[in-house]
Amino acid sequence: MCLSIPAKVLSVDGQKTCISLGGAEYNAALDLVENVKVGDYVLLHSGFVIQIIDEKEARETMELFNEIIQKGKE
Repeated sequence: MCLSIPAKVLSVDGQKTCISLGGAEYNAALDLVENVKVGDYVLLHSGFVIQIIDEKEARETMELFNEIIQKGKE
């Protein structure tokens, strides 16, 4: 089973990118995806960007993750 997390691209430097994930910044590899730009939303898995997704899909997924986290705190 594979779990990927939506993140927003903050910068791109060759085959590396800095992404924002839940307010924290991480570095990720771009070896598997082409044409990633600043401002894109991507799926992150094990330190690799695996797909570009649209903003609506990213926000919906992040909302679901937040709901799951909140339910876990109850």
